[in-house]
Amino acid sequence: MRQFYGTNQWVTLILGTSFAVVLVVLVTNGSTELSVFSLPSAPRSWTTGASGTFSSSSFSLPIFGLNRSSSLPDEKMQGRGMNMRKGFNEKTGLKRGKKRDGKVERLEAGLGRARALIRDTMINGSRWSPLEDVDYVPKGDIYRNPYAFHRSYLLMESMFKIYVYEEGEPPIFHNGPCKNIYSMEGIFLKFIEMDMQYFRTHDPDEAHLYFLPFSVAMIIDTLFDPIIRDKAVLERTVVGYVNIISTKYPYWNRSLGADHFMLSCHDWGPRATRYVPQLYFTSIRALCNANTSEHFNPEKDASIPEINLKTGEIVGLTGGLPPSNRTTLAFFSGRSNGKIRPALFKHWLLKDEDVLVYETVPQGISYDDMMRKSKFCICPSGWEVASPRIVEAIYAGCVPVLVSQHYVLPFSDVLNWESFSIQVSVSEIPNLKKILMGITEDQYVRMQERVKQVQRHFVVNDPPKRYDVFHMIIHSIWLRRLNLLV
Repeated sequence: MRQFYGTNQWVTLILGTSFAVVLVVLVTNGSTELSVFSLPSAPRSWTTGASGTFSSSSFSLPIFGLNRSSSLPDEKMQGRGMNMRKGFNEKTGLKRGKKRDGKVERLEAGLGRARALIRDTMINGSRWSPLEDVDYVPKGDIYRNPYAFHRSYLLMESMFKIYVYEEGEPPIFHNGPCKNIYSMEGIFLKFIEMDMQYFRTHDPDEAHLYFLPFSVAMIIDTLFDPIIRDKAVLERTVVGYVNIISTKYPYWNRSLGADHFMLSCHDWGPRATRYVPQLYFTSIRALCNANTSEHFNPEKDASIPEINLKTGEIVGLTGGLPPSNRTTLAFFSGRSNGKIRPALFKHWLLKDEDVLVYETVPQGISYDDMMRKSKFCICPSGWEVASPRIVEAIYAGCVPVLVSQHYVLPFSDVLNWESFSIQVSVSEIPNLKKILMGITEDQYVRMQERVKQVQRHFVVNDPPKRYDVFHMIIHSIWLRRLNLLV
């Protein structure tokens, strides 16, 4: 029976080394032992594009460290993060004087073989014929390295195991919204709970990762009083839950939470993790709100797409006219919130017959139809960096025009966003029409074809299908697990 006793507990987790047996390996620039998605000669390579979105170089994922000041919220939190490293051997990840458990050794040996295979594929993959796959063989410009992605994906399917903690009761735990912009919380929770074929294991000793099955959206919906606005409900719930599982099981304490992950699409998802410094500093956070200015760390955290399932229906969401029948150059409709959209409205709101920007679509015009007959769909960030319009554009076969700052794009370890989207900086908004008109018809047709190709990685299927959004989220988390040693 699932149990949770921590809703009213204010428990401070001990950050010292008394709980810890093992810490995530922090690989220095001079070591390549675990640098799976960076070739030995490659430096750390997360870069910022013109639009302020982040992407990695050719399928590279740097090893993360706790001492990176760019991912710490303030000096106090930074000091805590540094203290968490004391007493550990950074070469092995072990607390000094401790030996690794035999079961953990076997798990890490398997991951080591996977790293070696993927690294070899990165170096030599283009010399081989594509790997066989009955469903789909990744290829083309939408991928940074299709060979490495395919090898990694197949290895993930064959060996990756996730243990879902059973503690906690719905609606806050093991449950989430399956419609609205927070739908990926509920969709992921539903699918990982029902997964009996590939990833979920009921034996925690054979798991590579451990999932904390709380929904930030449901915590807010169930416990947050909009009048009192007591945000401490997040702290009480998350801290209490981590206290329960860290007391009952050995897995959290042996890694300081590094082999644990949470997932949230709520705006307050990042805030929820700050109440447990180990969850904030070492655990994998799969977030829609992947904002590096708010301390999202792409070296350990995974960006997931924000998908607005308005009715909960997942059938018939993709479609759109062929390129030759798309008569509108660019389209956007939405409220003027955040810092970017006011600039878009200033220059383009109801001012151009080719770049159609509305706060509300005029009566008699369908939002979905406009997306499906436009060549380019403008996707500016609002209050948060993530926007459901990106996936809506992909579903509609409309080339996304990304206007954001500090945003790590979903699945950018694997996907080459530059091949199927346009990235525009805030300063370039006045020249938006000129930029889009400068794209030749041949370039646009190729880009639109890639949008259609990438759709399979963003669609929701029930039950999930290989390479769909559920599996891509799992793969992003798998990559982060490959880059740490417990």
